[in-house]
Amino acid sequence: FQAEDGIRDTSVTGVQTCALPICTGRSGTWGVLVVSLTNGDTLFGFNADRQLLPASTMKLFTSALALDQFGPTGRFETQVLRSGALRPDGTLDGDLVLRGAGDPTLGGRFADEAGTLPMVTLARSVAAAGVRRVSGALVGDASGFDDGKVPDGWRRRYLHASYAARVSALSFNENQVIVLVRPDGRRASIAFRPAVSGVDVSNDVKVLAGSRGASIRVRQDSVAGRIMISGWIGAKSAERDYKLVVENPELFAVGALRAALQAEGVTVDGPIKIATRRDALTPVATLPSPTLDRIIEQMNGESNNHYAELLFRNAARASGAPGSAESANSLLGRFLRDKVRAAPDAVFAADGSGLSTLDRVTPRSMVQLLSYAREAPWGQVLEQSLPVAGQTETLRRRMRRSAATGNLHAKTGTTNDVASLGGYVTASNGEDLAFSVIYNGGNRWRARDSIDRIGVALASFSR
Repeated sequence: FQAEDGIRDTSVTGVQTCALPICTGRSGTWGVLVVSLTNGDTLFGFNADRQLLPASTMKLFTSALALDQFGPTGRFETQVLRSGALRPDGTLDGDLVLRGAGDPTLGGRFADEAGTLPMVTLARSVAAAGVRRVSGALVGDASGFDDGKVPDGWRRRYLHASYAARVSALSFNENQVIVLVRPDGRRASIAFRPAVSGVDVSNDVKVLAGSRGASIRVRQDSVAGRIMISGWIGAKSAERDYKLVVENPELFAVGALRAALQAEGVTVDGPIKIATRRDALTPVATLPSPTLDRIIEQMNGESNNHYAELLFRNAARASGAPGSAESANSLLGRFLRDKVRAAPDAVFAADGSGLSTLDRVTPRSMVQLLSYAREAPWGQVLEQSLPVAGQTETLRRRMRRSAATGNLHAKTGTTNDVASLGGYVTASNGEDLAFSVIYNGGNRWRARDSIDRIGVALASFSR
């Protein structure tokens, strides 16, 4: 590769005589490795064994780990169970329990063929099982994962953003909800989208006569989960909506089931609450998630952190370990050591999404993972989930009208301190290449431009 401001690193054994357009300003660190999968040789290496922040290219590791554990057709099953007897008239003398299994799509965008959303489907299954009234409580059981809703290394400033939703085995609508406020006579009315029932709400919103404006604050008690809404709304104002990243996902999941049950004519007399139920329970209904290949396609296409965090912990739980980031990191280490043949200390994953400031990977480990995936039974699923240069998702506006367009398939990674890209590209001579490019520093926009130039150079390569 010959390019302006190119860099050569001849310290890596077997590296061809080549250059890539890496901008090497006064600040920042680069790590790059390019390998020919066709010939098995290294075309370029620069800091290939340097541990660097990966940002969302960490999702390549999470994808591979989940696919290795579950296979492309794996699913996650959310259960509704009951305690107590079900009378002939449909009255349940006990509690109804919603047990989460780490399904990242529950209540979200995956509807069935008829367009019915998952929570509605689950409520209809409960009604079809003969339940008409629940005398006890509606209980959420999220014991599949540990209690760490915020992974280590997530910055505090992230926590109100939709890309940093809380982590729970019982998650609903990617743990976000829209709070709807509108004037209703002399008072304001509060509703949620998607519909939720039974959540504790403090409504201190005043209606101001003659006004079309509004000044509203929406807060949440991180312990009890109470929603506190204050301020004012004009009597002539249109409905206002406010997105909320929920602190207690389990409460909203159970509240959404309660609302869906009410819509199906099922009455719940007791409150909603969260508890781990170890007593003998009778199954009532089960809702399987979409298959893992569809989940990973969605996750990598839009770089969905919530999906990644749940898949990461699910992989650990499936191996018999606790559903935690720590267990998943240990499982990932064994997978990389035993199957990918990466160095034992090459990767540290504090989370599954790449948002943590504690994550570290080497470019070599990423390329080794990509090389292994090419031969794995699920490798095509991983490759097809990746954005395509100049065409789809996070790469649709990058490397357009170039040799990389429609050719380069890769996972992007971007934070304030990181620009990264890892994936596959076919060179002009027909060779299949796997590559990893990671920049850590304060000039990510210039670095991203260099990364795109590298992608085009790889697509244009010929020996």
